[in-house]
Amino acid sequence: MKHDHVVVHSPDVPPKQLLLLFHGVGDNPVSMGEIGRWFAPHFPDALVVSIGGPFPSGNEPGREWFSVQGVTDDNRPARVAEVMPRFVETVRYWQQQSGLSAAATALIGFSQGAIMALESTHTTPRLASRIIAFNGRFATLPAQIASTVTIHLIHGGEDRVIELAHAAAAAEALEQAGGDVTLDVIDELGHAIDERSMKCAIEHLSFTVPKHYFDEALSGGTPKDDDIIELL
Repeated sequence: MKHDHVVVHSPDVPPKQLLLLFHGVGDNPVSMGEIGRWFAPHFPDALVVSIGGPFPSGNEPGREWFSVQGVTDDNRPARVAEVMPRFVETVRYWQQQSGLSAAATALIGFSQGAIMALESTHTTPRLASRIIAFNGRFATLPAQIASTVTIHLIHGGEDRVIELAHAAAAAEALEQAGGDVTLDVIDELGHAIDERSMKCAIEHLSFTVPKHYFDEALSGGTPKDDDIIELL
């Protein structure tokens, strides 16, 4: 499958986790790959790949997943839906290449990349076990969510591109749907990722135990073997 990408980190042994990064509008996989370098030392057994959007955006090498020209709350869902099969195909390509399942996959997106990761839960609820959404939002708030996905929303308190209210609405909708979600607000941060954002993301991937593990324990069940993934 052809798509722009940068392999940020590849372990010498078969990987145990798959971390896929998705950039914002006008950015590119090389730039977003620098964010991936924060994760690599903490997850040395992970394959970390930064994925480029399929369409050009602004000056080269800018890319995007869907056009933001004239975008509104009314037409955004259709634009996302049109490109979602390609997004899902890309994730599955890297799962096949790495030999890893959704249980070992984390989708990490910023802005438009976060929108794509979050929206994938509508069409492909078991695409990944973790989603890190930096300064993102849903195009359409969820009415239901798979119990096997844990979503971490990390948002700048002063974001004027995607307002914090969108992340708060997402967290509320996910909670009402019985989902597994956290929301971290980074004070005095705009539409950006900073060291505090990265610390939240790494801590969640490292230490937050998915809610469905507790639910399975309370019901007398046990996680399947391929769901027991170190740090994910």
